[in-house]
This record gives sequence, C-alpha cells and structure tokens, in this order.
Amino acid sequence: MATGHHAAISAGVKVGSTVAVIGDGAVGLCGVLAAKRLGAERIIIMGRHENRLAIARKFGATDVVSSRDETAIQAVQELTKGGAESVLECVGTESSMQTAIGITRPGGTIGYVGVPHGSGTINLGRMFRSNLALCGGVAPSRAYIPELLSDVIALKIDPSPVLDMVVDLDGVPVGYKAMNDRSAIKVMVKLSSG
Repeated sequence: MATGHHAAISAGVKVGSTVAVIGDGAVGLCGVLAAKRLGAERIIIMGRHENRLAIARKFGATDVVSSRDETAIQAVQELTKGGAESVLECVGTESSMQTAIGITRPGGTIGYVGVPHGSGTINLGRMFRSNLALCGGVAPSRAYIPELLSDVIALKIDPSPVLDMVVDLDGVPVGYKAMNDRSAIKVMVKLSSG
C-alpha cells in the first residue's frame, strides 16, 4: 500500500484531480486506492488482466484502458481531452515510462515507483515542451505506515483484495512462481501458530 501511496503523493494527486495509473499489479492497484483516498475525481487504470481491473474498479477506478503503447496514449488523451494531471507509473519499463510521458497533461506530474528496467531513453523534449515534472523513487514506507495503518484499522480503506494467495513458509517458492506467472497479485505468508 505504501508504494502506491508514494506514487500518488509524488504525482501530486489532489482532491478533484484526474489520475492515470499505469500497471495493474499490486503497486498499481494500491495506487488506485491511494488516488481515491486522496480525493481524485477520475481514475484511469491501465492494465490487461480482467481480474485485476475488477479490483481496480472496486478500489475506485472510473475508467479502464487495456491497450498498450501508442494506442493507449491516444485512448487516455481522448478520455481526458489532453492528458491526466497526475500519472502514476507503477511498472518500470521503458515502454511504461514513455506511456506516462505521453498521457500526462501539459504542466502535469508523473510519480514513478516502478523499478527502472533497462537503459532506455526518456523523451526529454516532450517533458521540456510540456513542462512535465517527474518525481519518485523508493517509497519511504515507514513514514506512511502510521497514517495508512490507521485508515486500514478504521476500515476507511481495504487493500486486502491485492493479497489473493496465502501460503505457509514452505509454500514461499510456490507463491513466487504464482506471482511470476501472473496467477497471483501478491502473496501473504502466514506462519502457523503451532
């Protein structure tokens, strides 16, 4: 939850804003939850796994874009009439960063928490011409835990749908394989009480 929250904070999500979240993994889904918690009016989830998109809708996503690359950029540009004010890049690939740059409204902000893969190029020309801000990095999770945990305990937010598989300690390899195969979003390891 803290990483998705960090992406939303980094992207400047505020009450009434339009937000696009790239990625329907655990971080992206928690980014949707965080954007809703911060008061975003419109939240566009970008992903391709129907079960995850259903969770995103439950968390507050108002629109879904299942296409990729240039087609996805065009879809978000049309939905928002010029791009989202805040974009949460929750994947970390060159393609997802290019999508983020392509769907951000001039003057908008990209919050990224996706661990960067590869050494691709960033479209600095578009960022400069459109005055786009890029903020992010490793989430300071400990700083967010008291606030977020209070909201979970008070039942203001429920991130539990992201934890869709439970294993014991011996099942950890199976859990990692399930996440790698995309048959699980996030695995909870439950230690036996005996």
